Amino acid sequence: MPPDVRKCLESWDPLRDEGFSFRMFDDASAAAYIEKWYGPRELAAFARCRHPAMRSDYLRLCFVLAEGGLYVDADDVLLGDGWNNIFRDSTLKVHPLCYDVNAGGMVPGPELRRTDLPTDGRIFYVNNNPIAAPAGHPILRRALARATNSLLGCEPTPEIQATTGPGNLTAALAAYARESQISGIMPDFELLLHWEEVAEPRWDLAYRGDARNWRNMER
Repeated sequence: MPPDVRKCLESWDPLRDEGFSFRMFDDASAAAYIEKWYGPRELAAFARCRHPAMRSDYLRLCFVLAEGGLYVDADDVLLGDGWNNIFRDSTLKVHPLCYDVNAGGMVPGPELRRTDLPTDGRIFYVNNNPIAAPAGHPILRRALARATNSLLGCEPTPEIQATTGPGNLTAALAAYARESQISGIMPDFELLLHWEEVAEPRWDLAYRGDARNWRNMER
């Protein structure tokens, strides 16, 4: 574990006093977990994930779907006590994001709370960090099935973001929301519009500058 990443992880230690337990995985323990909870298709799909970030994408779906809980990236730093609200009910909770194509950057988090935010030239999606949900949530079930089918398809090098990352989770959530709307059912998920007050990523970490960062590998 790189020291700068470990420092990020240590920021979450106070939650142990609140009754939290922590689980971390490497490639071997992740494969063993998937083999225990799922079947040969999921294990084969995990084996086709060609980068650690991709394997992390896939594992988090498997873990939260199987047991429920909260997933956060190892390079996120805990800021405050807003995490309390995440556990007030059993809805799935994810963080919305928006990319401004014309500006070439992300729309600031507070802007996403505006009801009059223009949509032209913007790509709206949800991040797959954090993910909070009870076990067996249908959005995660759909996202895992979608990622598995893509990984086991004919594409030799499936793109990470769309196959296992935020693109995959966004597609699963949007399909579920549309089906719920057609059926007249209130969807059981929530967008975390204030997550940046709970935790934030550290961008000055050493791994971001080399091939350990999936963005560099893709380029």
